[in-house]
Amino acid sequence: MAGDQLQVLHALDLAKTQWYHFTAIVIAGMGFFTDAYDLFCISLVTKLLGRIYYYEGTDTPGVLPANVAAAVNSVAFVGTLSGQLFFGWLGDKMGRKKVYGMTLMVMVICSIASGLSFSDDPHAVMVTLCFFRFWLGFGIGGDYPLSATIMSEYANKKTRGAFIAAVFAMQGFGILAGGIFAIIVASAFKAKYDVAAFNDDHSGSTPHQADYIWRIILMFGAIPAGLTYYWRMKMPETARYTALVAKNAEKAAKDMARVMQVDIEAEQGKVIEITEKSTNTFGLFSKEFLRRHGLHLLGTTTTWFLLDIAFYSQNLFQKDVFSAIKWIPDAKNMSAIEEVFKIAKAQTLIALCSTVPGYWFTVALIDRMGRFSIQLMGFTMMTIFMFALAIPYDHWKKSENKMGFVVLYSLTFFFANFGPNSTTFIVPAEIFPARLRSTCHGISAASGKLGAIVGAFGFLYLSQDPKKPQQGYHKGIGVKNALTILAVVNLLGALFTLLVPEAKGKSLEEMSGENDDNDVDAVRLEDVSKVAADEPNST
Repeated sequence: MAGDQLQVLHALDLAKTQWYHFTAIVIAGMGFFTDAYDLFCISLVTKLLGRIYYYEGTDTPGVLPANVAAAVNSVAFVGTLSGQLFFGWLGDKMGRKKVYGMTLMVMVICSIASGLSFSDDPHAVMVTLCFFRFWLGFGIGGDYPLSATIMSEYANKKTRGAFIAAVFAMQGFGILAGGIFAIIVASAFKAKYDVAAFNDDHSGSTPHQADYIWRIILMFGAIPAGLTYYWRMKMPETARYTALVAKNAEKAAKDMARVMQVDIEAEQGKVIEITEKSTNTFGLFSKEFLRRHGLHLLGTTTTWFLLDIAFYSQNLFQKDVFSAIKWIPDAKNMSAIEEVFKIAKAQTLIALCSTVPGYWFTVALIDRMGRFSIQLMGFTMMTIFMFALAIPYDHWKKSENKMGFVVLYSLTFFFANFGPNSTTFIVPAEIFPARLRSTCHGISAASGKLGAIVGAFGFLYLSQDPKKPQQGYHKGIGVKNALTILAVVNLLGALFTLLVPEAKGKSLEEMSGENDDNDVDAVRLEDVSKVAADEPNST
């Protein structure tokens, strides 16, 4: 295969790990740091928003109405889904680099604007907040296909999985940073405005100054994104896009020669020969794409969809789960500021002990174990732990068993990240042709965000107590039954993983079939049966 490959691409595949690899990881990774911070920081402040804007003078703290809570939690995901489809397509049409800066500027502007909903009217504040969080999500959506595609096209084939996983692992640090920053902000406000708990002073427990807390937390997400804009604009276009899509061999060779500091021959004739093969001209909606990659796209979309139903349900509503098992005190026994602090502390501990380590286990082991093995293991372990939480749920609600619940709940996060949450991001960037790579990754990612929307809406309503739901909500099926449904979702994810091919140790052109002379499938399904075995001398 290497004999048919362009010299510039062959050089990238066999390159030793160099400084430009780490630069690309940091530049792309900081985008994901911001993505995770912006998407998940909302869960830290939704209870505060309810106290500030929806307290009705009763004996219980204010809570966001069901429809408002669903909108606030989910609107960014709707924007993300839209952005993944749009920017994924645009990345294949205009080039990865040109679009990469656009997404970052949208994120910076909308992060700041999310905290500027100045009004005393709850409806106006929520509508403005949702409007800017939709467009924030739109920018975040573009980061998914572009970051994954750029990193996969820069990486060598020996450690490509680890490099893409490292970019995605910055999501863990973004979640962790959100919790830590919320703790710092809440602590600072608590030191200045140490008010009584709600039970002791209904109106005084939510000081006017608490309105600044959620704004500061949301706006902070603009800083890390803004810091990386310059460096994104300095990155050269990927050689695979320049050569195989733009068909400019000279520019591809020149850019990579400067990056890798080696002499690379421009092979314009070979570029034309490769790109004009009949096997390299089919479109996304062609029968040829369906035959060669249809099952692969089905595998990447379904597994990401099922994973995100469970993953985002857990992340967005862990505060509600922790309240249900009394790990976080009852809202009546805290002030508004203290509640932010307690929720942030709980989520930070989960992120520190399970979420972040899970990501980096994937980084360390993905090029040894393979994508298929890690994804199948992750879905399987998540299923086991979800059932272990759901079946004896009444046991875990007892005060003496709280920590056991938290440990098992943390393990589901660990195996989500040392499992399908990482691999569903990696695989779509490796198995599709260069001219469709960003688009197919965007479609796969958008399917995931559709799952996140289902999870955000579904868990919010389903987890309500069947006898005594929260104010403004209808009766649900309870946390126990909701966790059981999530366990079944994870089990389905394990089954659909069988459609996902193994890319360990193979070049992107081997996976996509772009160098094939024969009219054969790019990746055969029987490859799946070989994923557990190491490929000798594959690199």
